[in-house]
Amino acid sequence: MLVLVLGALVILGAIYAEPVPPEKTVVVPPKAVVQRPLDETVVVLPSPDGHTGTVVVQRGSERHVLNQPFAASRLTGGQSAMAQLSDAEVRQSFSVALQALPARPTTFLLYFVTGTDELTDESKGELKKILAALKQRAVPDIMVAGHTDTVGDPEANDLLSVQRAERVKGFLIQIGIPSTQVQTAGRGQRELLVPTADNIDEPRNRRVEINVR
Repeated sequence: MLVLVLGALVILGAIYAEPVPPEKTVVVPPKAVVQRPLDETVVVLPSPDGHTGTVVVQRGSERHVLNQPFAASRLTGGQSAMAQLSDAEVRQSFSVALQALPARPTTFLLYFVTGTDELTDESKGELKKILAALKQRAVPDIMVAGHTDTVGDPEANDLLSVQRAERVKGFLIQIGIPSTQVQTAGRGQRELLVPTADNIDEPRNRRVEINVR
């Protein structure tokens, strides 16, 4: 019977111990880790309508209030300071980040002939521009809400508003937007763009709102 145990050979109870080379221990001294100070820049961008909010940057006891377009708070080599950048400087320094930003949410309006789900002539021309703009957006999420004026029966207007929304959804599907990414809803006469009394023919209330995220 042969049994191998930790390098010793056992033969019928007789032990022949083979020499085992001593283990070598190698000690590796730890490498010195040098931490570089963190560099960062915080910049305030204006909204499309020109409005600028306020951002407060707090680093320890130092506080920077940024409330002007392209105002910046910079931390470089452990030193913090405020700066005023230009539009061109921001676009050059943050070009990759800006290009990665999703398109801003937006809303389009289309108007309809009274009592129908047919677009007005003006909105037919506007539809081409809207569809072209939507093609530029990567995988948009869209809510299409149909509305009516106050002429007629409220229940009939509910149905008409749904028909208008579904009609516009069909246009979106035709340009390649998946139907699963287009939600529709009919608001009837509940959310008037122009408040009116009952049975008032108001063209601006006969509409579909296309909300794109």
